[in-house]
Amino acid sequence: MSRSRRRSICVSCGLQDTWALPIMTLVTPPSTSCQMPQITRVSSFSREPPRSTESLRDLKSYFCQVWILVRALGGLLKFLGRRRIGVELEDYNVSVPILGFKKFVLTHLVSIDQDTYSVLQIFKSEAHPSVYKVTSGLKEGLSLFGILNRCRCKWGEKLLRLWFTRPTQDLGELNSRLDVIQFFLLPQNLDMAQILHRLLGHIKNVPLILKRMKLSHTKASDWQVLYKTVYSALGLRDACRSLPQSIQLFQDIAQEFSDDLHHIASLIGKVVDFEGSLAENRFTVLPNIDPDIDEKKRRLMGLPSFLTEVARKELENLDSRIPSCSVIYIPLIGFLLSIPRLPSMAEASDFEIEGLDFMFLSEEKLHYRSARTKELDALLGDLHCDIRDQETLLMYQLQCQVLARAAVLTRVLDLAARLDVLLALASAARDYGYSRPRYSPQLIGVRIQNGRHPLMELCARTFVPNSAECGGDRGRVKVITGPNSSGKSIYLKQVGLITFMALVGSFVPAEEAEIGAVDAIFTRIHSCDSISLGLSTFMIDLNQVAKAVNNATKQSLVLIDEFGKGTNTVDGLALLAAVLRHWLALGPTCPHIFVATNFLSLVQLQLLPQGPLVQYLTMEACEDGDDLVFFYQVCEGIAKASHASHTAAQAGLPDQLLTRGKEVSDLIRSGKPIKPVKELLKEKQMENCQTLVDKFLKLDLEDPNLDLDLFMSQEVLPAATAIL
Repeated sequence: MSRSRRRSICVSCGLQDTWALPIMTLVTPPSTSCQMPQITRVSSFSREPPRSTESLRDLKSYFCQVWILVRALGGLLKFLGRRRIGVELEDYNVSVPILGFKKFVLTHLVSIDQDTYSVLQIFKSEAHPSVYKVTSGLKEGLSLFGILNRCRCKWGEKLLRLWFTRPTQDLGELNSRLDVIQFFLLPQNLDMAQILHRLLGHIKNVPLILKRMKLSHTKASDWQVLYKTVYSALGLRDACRSLPQSIQLFQDIAQEFSDDLHHIASLIGKVVDFEGSLAENRFTVLPNIDPDIDEKKRRLMGLPSFLTEVARKELENLDSRIPSCSVIYIPLIGFLLSIPRLPSMAEASDFEIEGLDFMFLSEEKLHYRSARTKELDALLGDLHCDIRDQETLLMYQLQCQVLARAAVLTRVLDLAARLDVLLALASAARDYGYSRPRYSPQLIGVRIQNGRHPLMELCARTFVPNSAECGGDRGRVKVITGPNSSGKSIYLKQVGLITFMALVGSFVPAEEAEIGAVDAIFTRIHSCDSISLGLSTFMIDLNQVAKAVNNATKQSLVLIDEFGKGTNTVDGLALLAAVLRHWLALGPTCPHIFVATNFLSLVQLQLLPQGPLVQYLTMEACEDGDDLVFFYQVCEGIAKASHASHTAAQAGLPDQLLTRGKEVSDLIRSGKPIKPVKELLKEKQMENCQTLVDKFLKLDLEDPNLDLDLFMSQEVLPAATAIL
């Protein structure tokens, strides 16, 4: 089998095959006590077996792997049965319930490591400025995700983050996303986009509500949230039905948001009393739903005036010393006669009143049962509990109706989140002037016309766009030189970010962008020391470059910025040249590499082989007297100098240091010896002379222990040598 053909490896048995092998995930019910993983992966085939008679060997291999797959799945089921994952509390004869199979295809994913996400500022978490969230609160800083995240619902934000972590090469999926974005960018569709955006703001956390319903822990506010969500979903459906059905997302929303949503919204709207539920903090129903509940509520509302009349009649039969009384109703206890405690009622024996049954003393009031209160208990019963029980039963019936249609609610979240993400990307593309990228499977690399850095253009007053082309076999390795602060690093990051945005399915900051087959993005940009890793800056740089060398293919994009500067200049230059020569030796299978460096010796010493694979670029600049003017424009050529002195002057170094540094640099280039500065030398000589004179003046010539010979040999002669 040819090595150039793409291989996939089965994660369960390690088999290799020329067809794509997606991952199948077997989902079992969650278990709190089992320590084994709840998701087990086995492989499955995504294509038809070969039908050509010339592929008999491949066909035999295919069916052998199918047989191994079936055996692996059987072993997995037997393992689940033995471990009893998810069914620990049931009888041993109960089989493990398999809820379903989920398919995950990994062949289309673009490989991007965590370092690349960090250096390109795709994500950037910062401490929250609020004093209430100092310890645990994080917020998104200046990042690509931060400027594109305009989602209105929580699930849209989660899906956007998922898309960012899973860039794809699936052209069908990418073009379907771009079609929706382009539709909403049309001026005549702006009003519709705003309507949909407003409706998406009412899509809430439905899975959490459904989970509470299953556990019978539904809150009073959940019903109102669910009603608004379903009602908004119906609005999305009606709006999408008026949009072109040629766009798959609009068609899915129009079809899959079924009449079950209308049924759920109608039930909740007709049954649930939202204001009453929030006021009483429990589930309450509207009038005219259950006549029995309405009658009991009517009785409960008329109780105050009725109980006042009963209390007046009770007071007529009580001792004249009792000034007043009242009849109260206490849930779960019933109706009681309440009278104030008299001064003569000091002991518990004084609480007894003929014809009344003493119950308890509370807040200097005595509570009794009388014949009338017992009659009220028998006549009216426990109204509060009866009403709650009947409303709870209605709530349970309503929950069953909602849970029976949970599948459509889950689908609502999936499609609404997708629509929310694409509306957010369309809004960002409209505000920032992005354009639609094109995908060319035949092109290996990227072509960008007047691209911009999506973050830098928001921070800089002016931004100069630059083009980039790395398609075909020419110029696969681009060596970029130029003065410090001329924009080399921004150019590298710009290429990486535009490519990443296109692989996510977003419009890109460029006039035109053509994206070919890119399977990975590797970077070596701006490493920093990490105490937690226990590695130096240079070691982290080496790890990043080693990852690119070992994993990059001819379809990979590699961005390297100032590799080798963390060690000795000669060693760093040698390592950089060795890495580039290693890739150049691959010929047409060399990755697409952008290298920014200040090692001008790489070109001057001709450390790289000459050929069409190498292209030299530089950042254009112009010297205007003592000033250096940056044009931030990429052009073909090689920088003649790094102009470090100009950058040092901008940093605020003193002029005398800059002059001396330039003088030493010129001497090194010309091969001449470096001599100390005469003024500094004379100043040092005067200091040494003054020091020697001070030592002479401190001598005590009358001291009998003074050894002049020792003083001359240890103090005078070394000082004289330094002076002369």
